[in-house]
Amino acid sequence: MTELTTGQRVARARRRLGWDQVQLAAAVDRSVSWVSKIETGRLPLDRMSVLGQLAEVLGVEVIELTGQPYRHETAELDSGHSSIPGLRLALQQATMPGGAALISAANLPTLLDLTARVEAAEKLRQDAKFTALGNVLPQILRDLTVLCDAVEGDDVSRAEGLMLRASHMARVSSNLLGHHDLGWSAVQRELVAAERADSPVLRAAARWDLCGVWLHEGELGAARDMARKALDDLEPHMATADQAVRSLWGAMHLRAAVAWSRLWDRSEAESHLAEARQVAAGVAENGNVFQTQFNAVNTEIHSVEVSLELGHPRDVLSRAELVGIERIASGERQSHFWVCTAVGQMMNGKPALAADAILKADVIAPQHVRNRPIARNLVDDLRSSDRHAHSAEIRRLATSMKLG
Repeated sequence: MTELTTGQRVARARRRLGWDQVQLAAAVDRSVSWVSKIETGRLPLDRMSVLGQLAEVLGVEVIELTGQPYRHETAELDSGHSSIPGLRLALQQATMPGGAALISAANLPTLLDLTARVEAAEKLRQDAKFTALGNVLPQILRDLTVLCDAVEGDDVSRAEGLMLRASHMARVSSNLLGHHDLGWSAVQRELVAAERADSPVLRAAARWDLCGVWLHEGELGAARDMARKALDDLEPHMATADQAVRSLWGAMHLRAAVAWSRLWDRSEAESHLAEARQVAAGVAENGNVFQTQFNAVNTEIHSVEVSLELGHPRDVLSRAELVGIERIASGERQSHFWVCTAVGQMMNGKPALAADAILKADVIAPQHVRNRPIARNLVDDLRSSDRHAHSAEIRRLATSMKLG
């Protein structure tokens, strides 16, 4: 059975409400022709801001329109789906009162051992190797649950800091694969870790991740308000020279910029980008506090995404030209940049350059690309075009994505 397209899912959700295309067009302040083109696939859904608006007026979750979670033919391309049952159980044990007592542990895990394992897992997360990450993350979470229940004194903050970092990786994996309920469970454990450690830095890191969950779910107002609250709470700490605080401050501005861009408020989005640029100038080029990858290069990657969500394709390309993408040590971030660039090229009517960019993204981080709704919509659109030299490669990629 052929998988439904995003446009067909929009039409299905519209019909469920008993609406015709005229009513949907009025609800999103668009033309009937626009709705018709979206539903028939003649116009791609190339922005999360548009998907989020449609989901809101149709009364569905974004994942109902995107069709997540996606499944693939091989374990490698399936991007860690096989680990979801184990991850779900580990997060349940980590978040429930007394969960540590339900875990069998022959020996108490040590902080030293778990620090090394978390750092190794973070490398897999940045490289977007989600199958390999899924193989190790559930056990890391279980061991941290036991350790956090047993430690005392200064070790509490260290153990909870590791739990926050591991839970962040669970959040990223879950949201990428379309299991947003697990993403929420993971970020709940991060918030608990911050409170147990009584740390404003951990609290800011957890809130940064909470914004990420809400952006994935299309809850843009909630993401915007949390970013605003977190910035207010961080501001008194900015007088110090603490690089973690400054990095989280900048990273939160980037979250706010994305939220405002998806709400189509250019002034606010650009204001937050400007704040982030100012802070990024004073942090290390390879900065990656709490896996935020906050640094000057990632700030400019966000500027490309902001222009894309605002619907300014020329700005997407002019900003993309200024990004030194080879300078960021994250396959996930590099791939994200090339996906945004590809969509911008397609919006500018340049399918050959769009195909080149999306193929670059797939080489760098295939597990990231093949689970992203926007990337899948673009590949689906490109395979119907013969106006570029990459037609055969795009058709093979579409087949790998199970797009028909």
